[in-house]
Amino acid sequence: MSQEFGSIYELIRHYVEIDDVEWEYCKSMLSFKQFKKKEIILSKGEICSEIYFVVKGILRIYFVDQNGDEKTFHFSLENTFATDYQSFLKEIHTDFYIQALENTTVIIITNEMLNMLYANLKNGERLGRLIAEDYFFMMNEKIKGLYTQTPLQRYNSMNVAYPRILTRVPQHYIASYLNITPVHLSRLKRGIE
Repeated sequence: MSQEFGSIYELIRHYVEIDDVEWEYCKSMLSFKQFKKKEIILSKGEICSEIYFVVKGILRIYFVDQNGDEKTFHFSLENTFATDYQSFLKEIHTDFYIQALENTTVIIITNEMLNMLYANLKNGERLGRLIAEDYFFMMNEKIKGLYTQTPLQRYNSMNVAYPRILTRVPQHYIASYLNITPVHLSRLKRGIE
């Protein structure tokens, strides 16, 4: 197995069994793309036509509110996916932006590729369903946390979900993700609630 696709191979195997022939079929459709730090790879109003599997780096998913303020909704670090799933599946315009926060390498999955995998892998439909379910659970926890957790609880949950994020992501993006001010984030980091 090619080392460069090792992380996505392991992720697929986490969800379903895949034999060598199926893996070769998958691998033949995958391609890499590189994004530079701060590069915007999806903008509001576009149709999200790709799923990004992060091999190295960080992607930030955010939207801009009515006041023109950026609100960070999600971070995708190594071995996770980033996309606007609704825009991707329904082929509708997105409300989100996706930005590389570091020089980032991703594996690209297009809608056409995804449908071919569903049709040609023994467990393709199951793979898609399980990944979609995990994505839903993650988003559900994020939204629920905004309404039911204190800022400190959200901060602690973030540190569990994203180890070392405090050293990799600018503080104002983290504060935005936690839905608190940068000053409040500084207090949480110092252990003052």
